[in-house]
Amino acid sequence: MNATALPEQLAAEAPPGIPVVQALAAEKVYPNGTRALDPVDLSIRAGEFVTLLGPSGCGKSTLLKMVAGLLQPSYGRLRWWGGGFDEVRGEGRRLDFVFQDATLMPWARVDRNVRLPLDLAGVAPGAAQPRVDSALDLVGLKGFGRHYPRELSGGMQMRVSIARALVNEPDLLLMDEPFGALDEITRNRLDADLIRLWWARKLTVIFVTHSIYEAVFLSTRVVVMAARPGRVFREVVIDEPHPRTDAFRVTQSFARYCRELTELLMEASAAGDTSA
Repeated sequence: MNATALPEQLAAEAPPGIPVVQALAAEKVYPNGTRALDPVDLSIRAGEFVTLLGPSGCGKSTLLKMVAGLLQPSYGRLRWWGGGFDEVRGEGRRLDFVFQDATLMPWARVDRNVRLPLDLAGVAPGAAQPRVDSALDLVGLKGFGRHYPRELSGGMQMRVSIARALVNEPDLLLMDEPFGALDEITRNRLDADLIRLWWARKLTVIFVTHSIYEAVFLSTRVVVMAARPGRVFREVVIDEPHPRTDAFRVTQSFARYCRELTELLMEASAAGDTSA
């Protein structure tokens, strides 16, 4: 694969036609009447790294959980690989989720935490271990399988959580602010590692963040959302080569995209229904 390919070229490498995920006028209204999400129309193509960016309450996590099948839309629908949720888990159509917190089992060693999805799927330990070792190697934790979570830093625990998702060999990876609680240096490092991982594994990623800088660094496309009610406000294509390195953070292009998204977020905030 060409290391300087642009986002459009990435998507072009995938089979044309069927998006990985589509939201078709999908909205969410809770039983108490709270409208968490206005009708959303959104299409995610194979190979994209799409970030949902916006303030708290704009529906980012709600939309992500609907994509994950953890929430059902009140109206409208979602489609995965052109069909219903039963399309998920088939060959080339696997989905996994990384939550805000690492949510590791504190009594279990790292390799057991990573192996959990395979244990639940009934994969024999002998067949599971090579996949566990490979996942830990991918996230830079080779040799840490026998450690307990309490012996790891916050950043390393999040790497374990990502490895647990990767052990299922997903095609679509959903990430809900996974690095939000980490210090900036650790967060930048994990962002750079995530970019390399996305590129190497040819994943499709939907990523939620509050950080403009993180969104610009990671994404092929940023979906800016507004609150009250939550809805898609604008989209921005980050038309820069991949894989990206820290050098991109100090370019004029990076600064320009950050300014554009800052202005859009201000507009999205002003467009919110402040009476809600």
